[in-house]
Amino acid sequence: MMAVAEKAPAKIDVKAAEAGPLRRWAPLLGVALIVLYCLAPFYWMVVSALRRPSDQFSNSIIPTTWSVQNIKDVFKPGTGFGRGLLNSLIVAGTVTILTLVIGMVAAYTLARLEFRFKNFVLAIIITTSMFPGISLVIPLKKLFVDISWINTYQAMIVPSLSFALPLAVWNLTTFFRQMPRELEQAAMVDGCTPAQAFRKVIIPLAAPGVFTTAIITFIAAWNEFLIALSMVNRKEIQTANVVISQFTGASGRDQPFGSQMAAGVVVTIPLVIAVLIFQRRIVAGLTAGGVK
Repeated sequence: MMAVAEKAPAKIDVKAAEAGPLRRWAPLLGVALIVLYCLAPFYWMVVSALRRPSDQFSNSIIPTTWSVQNIKDVFKPGTGFGRGLLNSLIVAGTVTILTLVIGMVAAYTLARLEFRFKNFVLAIIITTSMFPGISLVIPLKKLFVDISWINTYQAMIVPSLSFALPLAVWNLTTFFRQMPRELEQAAMVDGCTPAQAFRKVIIPLAAPGVFTTAIITFIAAWNEFLIALSMVNRKEIQTANVVISQFTGASGRDQPFGSQMAAGVVVTIPLVIAVLIFQRRIVAGLTAGGVK
């Protein structure tokens, strides 16, 4: 007959038992307030999108009558919203890919090569990301007019790339610095060239940091508005954010509040889905040292 093992006594958290109710619940209350503060605007946008057009200025927390008419209006022929979504995807996707390719090479070089003033170069790179975008609009517009880039994709991609690259290089440099040099040395002992060691060994191991940088870059490029509004005035090239800002109602005096809220929900959904799908990799990248 098998002996029945004695059940181990439950572990008692002495500190939690000694803490008062306020001390135990205060952190949860703080987290709940932050979540409520962050999600309240998005909730109001969703609720406003799902009201009837005749109730668009109602202040009720829950719509009295649910309707998807605002979402249908967004995709009506002539609004250009579908084309705007495609343009946003083209611009944000291109900026993300170029940022990763250029940023990884630059960051790996800065992390591994030893040369004078390396930290000063890194400081200059991160400093360039602090220029306010509005101060660059006029010089960029003058330049793009001279080289006939107005109303082109590159007029939005190149400035967005310059905004995204400094942070990407900084993040990836921090990440590559934490990886031991012995990894490349072992790969080269096995017959790899330096480029093959970077491509076959370093990049797969750096995937969490690369994913984090890609998501941050894509969100920033997807939400970019100022450059897209200033450099493009042809509806066929405009991004979704610019199209939303130029929505008009049935007459010139109407305020298409419901349609704008519905378009805002549609524009936000891809970002929410991307973050939910890649949340584990994002958290892994942030905790592994990609962003500190």
